[in-house]
Amino acid sequence: MSTFLIAAIVIALGAAGWLLGSWRSKASVGGKTAKLHSRPGYYGAYVLCWTILPALFLIVLWSAISPVVISTMVDARLPQNVQDGITQARSLTTSSINSIERGLATLSPEDLEKAAAPNADVKALLFSKGTPLALSPEPYAVNAALFQLQAKRSSQLLLSISAIGLAILCLAFALFQVGPTLRSRNAVERVALAGLFSCSMVAILTTLGIVLSMLFESIHFFGIVPISDFLFGTVWDPRFSAAGSVGEAGGQFGLLPLLWGTLYISFVALLVAVPVGLFAAVYMSEYASSPVRLTTKPLLEILAGIPTIVYGFFALITFGPLLRDLGAHVGLSISATSVLTAGLIMGVMLIPFVSSLSDDIINSVPQSLREGSYGLGATQSETIKRVILPAALPGIVGAVLLAASRAIGETMIVVLAAGIAPNLTLNPFEPVTTITVKIVSQLTGDLEFNSPQTLVAFALGLTLFMFTLALNIYALYIVRKYREQYE
Repeated sequence: MSTFLIAAIVIALGAAGWLLGSWRSKASVGGKTAKLHSRPGYYGAYVLCWTILPALFLIVLWSAISPVVISTMVDARLPQNVQDGITQARSLTTSSINSIERGLATLSPEDLEKAAAPNADVKALLFSKGTPLALSPEPYAVNAALFQLQAKRSSQLLLSISAIGLAILCLAFALFQVGPTLRSRNAVERVALAGLFSCSMVAILTTLGIVLSMLFESIHFFGIVPISDFLFGTVWDPRFSAAGSVGEAGGQFGLLPLLWGTLYISFVALLVAVPVGLFAAVYMSEYASSPVRLTTKPLLEILAGIPTIVYGFFALITFGPLLRDLGAHVGLSISATSVLTAGLIMGVMLIPFVSSLSDDIINSVPQSLREGSYGLGATQSETIKRVILPAALPGIVGAVLLAASRAIGETMIVVLAAGIAPNLTLNPFEPVTTITVKIVSQLTGDLEFNSPQTLVAFALGLTLFMFTLALNIYALYIVRKYREQYE
């Protein structure tokens, strides 16, 4: 019985428990529900929670632990020379066992007995059943696969009995408790509160896990490469061919060229997105008629739905060569992949982030502020500049911050429009690269996670996280300062 089917049966028992709990609560008072502490639906929900939650928790816990236990048991059955082998060899052996086990799972009991025979040709048997293997498996791999298949089936059978049996026992226990004095509403609300708290903790725990994973690997990296060389180095040359070497032979990991490229491209993008997006928001909110607004805003927001790879192709094939040719006509040497190309295209991509959010925020400014300004003799433009925009400033700062975070984290546009050259230059017509691009390039390949060429990606990620965190803190400071002024 599959885990999904077990969960479905448990949920069905819970639904039955809800009906039985509601009926029993009414029957306990002879249909006079006014004598009950809670409404009948709460009694049904109480039984439902008791029926479903313990069984589902058991299913989740079992699904998390059983694969580890089975894997440990299978590894213990392998020959000692395989257990003591290098990591890659053990990984290949595990993959082979899993492939054989998937093939054996499709066989009938009679064919499984044939496969378990000492001299059975498992490869031919699986091939005849439509599951070919690339190589003839070793006898120990076949035995391990048979044991793994049997262990999984036994585990699944035991899970079925345990989960369904627990659900039935909890259903009976909850029904026994149903009565006029049971405070079912309080219990159900506590369960709901715990569920809401758990949902709120998901984002926090996920963020904490990401930060800790980057931090530990970064500490490992800084044990190989000095942190001063990373933070203040001006040369980025990881030298993949020298993976495993230490010192200068292992490469140079200067952060400054990547950080400068990230900030430079983001600055150019915001120079395009913030004015255009903010002016578009002011026009749509304060000047445009209703038909124009209903047409313009959806068209503008289409830009946010275009995949970034499409922007990158447009920059690489059309916009970059166009800038290069225009520069040649006026005597400027502009590279087809440059800061200017990536910044302008990324700025166009960010316009909807600024305009749409700013438009909603400006529309949320109370109409009484506008009317008060007009009553004092201010013109529409003066009202916008001195009343509406200052009142909407906290939200506008949030929109700009969102656009800045999007620009800092962009990868595909930078790869295709700015190149991958880590240059420390002020010239916007030359190619540069960013932190995110190098994170991808450092993690692409077959290097293990014990060389500085790979571990540096975690140090780059941690640096990017700290930078965006500082940006968020500064934006919160601005928001709070001006929000207090206009509340």
